[in-house]
Amino acid sequence: MSLSRNYLVASVASFLLSNAASAAAPTLPISSGQDSITTGHVTIGHATVPYRAIAGNLLVHEHKYDDSQHVIEENTGEKLGKNQSKENDDIHDAVASMFYVAYVKEGVKSANRPITFVYNGGPGSASVWLHMGSFGPVRLDTPGDFHLPAAPYKLINNNQSLLDVTDLVFVDAPGTGFGRIAGQDHEKAFYGVDEDGHAFTRFIAQFLAKYNRYNSPKYLLGESYGTMRSAVVINDLQDDENIDFNGVILLSQILNYENNIDAPRANPGIDEPYELALPSYAATAWYHNVLPHKPTDLPKFLAEVEQFAITDYTVALHQGADLPQAQRQAIAEKLHGYTGLSVDYLLQGDLRITGGQFSKHLQQATGMTTGRLDSRFSGPSLNLMSEEAGYDPQSTAISSAYISAFNDYARTVLHYGDSQRYLGGIDPTWNYRHKQPGMGTSDLGANVMPDLANAMKTNPQLHVMLNAGYYDLATPFYEGIYEMKHLPIPSNLQKNIEYKQYFSGHMVYVDPASLQELHDNMANFINRTHN
Repeated sequence: MSLSRNYLVASVASFLLSNAASAAAPTLPISSGQDSITTGHVTIGHATVPYRAIAGNLLVHEHKYDDSQHVIEENTGEKLGKNQSKENDDIHDAVASMFYVAYVKEGVKSANRPITFVYNGGPGSASVWLHMGSFGPVRLDTPGDFHLPAAPYKLINNNQSLLDVTDLVFVDAPGTGFGRIAGQDHEKAFYGVDEDGHAFTRFIAQFLAKYNRYNSPKYLLGESYGTMRSAVVINDLQDDENIDFNGVILLSQILNYENNIDAPRANPGIDEPYELALPSYAATAWYHNVLPHKPTDLPKFLAEVEQFAITDYTVALHQGADLPQAQRQAIAEKLHGYTGLSVDYLLQGDLRITGGQFSKHLQQATGMTTGRLDSRFSGPSLNLMSEEAGYDPQSTAISSAYISAFNDYARTVLHYGDSQRYLGGIDPTWNYRHKQPGMGTSDLGANVMPDLANAMKTNPQLHVMLNAGYYDLATPFYEGIYEMKHLPIPSNLQKNIEYKQYFSGHMVYVDPASLQELHDNMANFINRTHN
């Protein structure tokens, strides 16, 4: 199984959660700077939680040296010339400042209190989305599936903050937020599956040392590409830093890019993306009332679709050109019943419909495009004659609110970032080469399932929680379940994995009801796995 480089670039770029502030990170002189420390309180349930907020930067260096100051190329272990990199571009001294905001509960002994490191994905996204939308002490109010009005935006007390059970550290990826990468052409030292993972591993190790949190119960919480990052980081923390974590919380997971539904046509012969996305297509069609016979019970309906996806649909697709015409017609009619797409369109697509095609054609009759990150959202089609959707109505509906609200919050409440530009998202050129545990470096599509499996085997007490929204066309919920069921781990370790689904999309937390469920499930997970 293989992926083309062009496919990887196209598919991963589409994972970027923000269309706002998309620019190359400036290469400026940087320093760790001075922390800004403020205090506040948040009401969660019927309790008031006082906290201390710490906003700052930590410096992270890339590449290693031996005793003679030769650079050790990290993917291969090859010793390079003194003060030279593999490509002789002098990136051995690359350094990045990584911006973070930590919330620490006041009045308790922090050394033994759980601490959770939180980040979004992209790759190339800051943590602003989780920070302002999910578990920080304040959040944006996002009450529906519509485009939010322009400023002014209102932040409200976050009754669903996780500060009732854990301290929180929201971490921005190198080159995003208020963080910067120093030197010319040094971004390549941080922009890649392994490079990014190493940077976050070093950040976490430094943070634990700076604030003496070594003895705290520890958790990772990543969203989207952040789940791929978490698999790399948890393995690196255990193997390289000798730091075990209690749990890994995955939100809207993708660990194997072979399963990406954005552009599977660039990888013919691999049919799993179509099969794994089908339940999300069905949930979306159910929500928009385009099914020929709409059932009343969505989870029960999706269980039926999942069974069809891994049985009859899989068998049909794997036959390729040998699929008999009568069976092809029968499968198309079945797909029509599950997706609302016309039988003719499904046959024209050879029973294989990409995410972009589905978003464009589901509501074609009304001239509307269906959301990708959250398929409950809709917006006017940019081009009625296009094959795929030209934009994501959900992303454009909320991006301005998140970026604007955090910029104001950082300056007026955290007292950080005056005269600086906060980058909510960048569009990096990403290195997808990945060195899997116990294996060589691969140029195939990034697959970090072996990393998470290795971490679970070397720490059999590690617990994993998978959270996903039914209306997510970016990382379909059944794809995450499939990946977990295929981790190369002993069967007895499967009991360490738990699954939760929500009536929401990729950013599960934008739905207030789902956010409450998310809080309760994650709080329960943390409480159970550290006591």
